[in-house]
Parts: sequence; C-alpha cells; structure tokens
Amino acid sequence: MKSPSFFNWSGGKDAALALYKAMLSEKYDIRYLLTSFNSVHNRVSMHGVRRSLTEAQAASIGLPLTAVELSEDPSMEEYESKMREALTGLRDGGCYPAIYGDIFLEDLRAYREEKLRPGGLECVFPLWQTDTAVLIKEFIHAGFKAVIACVNAAFLDRSFCGRLIDESFINDLPDNVDPCGENGEFHSFVFDGPIFKEPIKFKQGRIIYKQSLLSG
Repeated sequence: MKSPSFFNWSGGKDAALALYKAMLSEKYDIRYLLTSFNSVHNRVSMHGVRRSLTEAQAASIGLPLTAVELSEDPSMEEYESKMREALTGLRDGGCYPAIYGDIFLEDLRAYREEKLRPGGLECVFPLWQTDTAVLIKEFIHAGFKAVIACVNAAFLDRSFCGRLIDESFINDLPDNVDPCGENGEFHSFVFDGPIFKEPIKFKQGRIIYKQSLLSG
C-alpha cells in the first residue's frame, strides 16, 4: 500500500526530478506540495520566483499547495515555528513521509531529520548521493525544461540568468560549479516535463542584483 505523503516543493529541477522519481516508485501517495513564501513580496523564499508561478506548477501537477508564510527577513525561530505548524497539520491529515530533493548536503539532511523525528515524520530523499552529472542529464532526457532563476555571483555571472538548462548550459558551467548547483551556485524554475499536465506560461523579468554585506 502506498504511504500518504507530502513533497517539499521549491519549483526547481532537483525538486521536480525527485517528485518524478517518487511518483514512478509507486511507494508514495503524494497528496500535497509544501512551499515557503516571502509573504511580503509573494515569492518563493529560496529563490524569489513569483507565488503565482508556483501555484501554476501545483495546478499543472494536480496537487494542492500548502504555503508556509514567512516575513521579509525571518529569524530561525520564526521559520521553525511556522514550518512546525505546517508539518503538524500535514501529519494530522495522515501524511507521514516528507519527501525532499536534497542530494549531498549531509548537514541539511541531518537538520531535516532532527526536526521531523519528534513529530513522528519520516524523511525520504529519492536523489540522495546520486552523481549530479548523471542527475542533470537524466533531468534533460526525461523531458523536463527549466530556466535559471538566480545565480550566486561568486560562481556565475549574470549571463547565466534566464538560460535554459540544456547540454549547452552544462558545457558552459565552470569547473568549480556543481552541475545541479548543489552548493547554492544557482537555482532554477521548471516549466515543463512529465509531471505536468501542461507547460507553465511565464515571462522573464528584469535581472536584479543583490549584494550581501558581512561584517565582523
């Protein structure tokens, strides 16, 4: 019997491929997508994609979207409190496995498992420790289409923003950049692929540069 579950949805390529694999495994009855938003700007808190586009993804996938509403600059206390509230609601609704698209980050996996374990929730990682060079090609060959939503300027210049993830994109990545951006080099927005009933319509906006100042 399939396990009632929910998927932690960012809207990017790793999430899309992990969701696809979880669906193909037929082990999980995925009932909800869970996404955190900056409620001030109505954008995904991780990479700034508009809420309306994430809602369009969920509608095309055919799953309801559970939103975690965060402030402009949430503290860790606020984030964990809001996330705990959402997770409790999903668990009380009968969803126990929480599915993630993480690949290599051991500390992030440990953090997720630590926070979900007290609530009786299991963490599932369909992509875990798979070669990212293999994963990105699998993503493309499965028929997914995605564009780069943001880049870390320490690794990539602004010319990569808005590019389609294809063989050309992979070949142009510097040697120090993970093919899946697993170290935060870039984030993506998936607009088509086998998990969607129809492609997501979108327009590319202007490129915004943000600089983080560190002191101490």
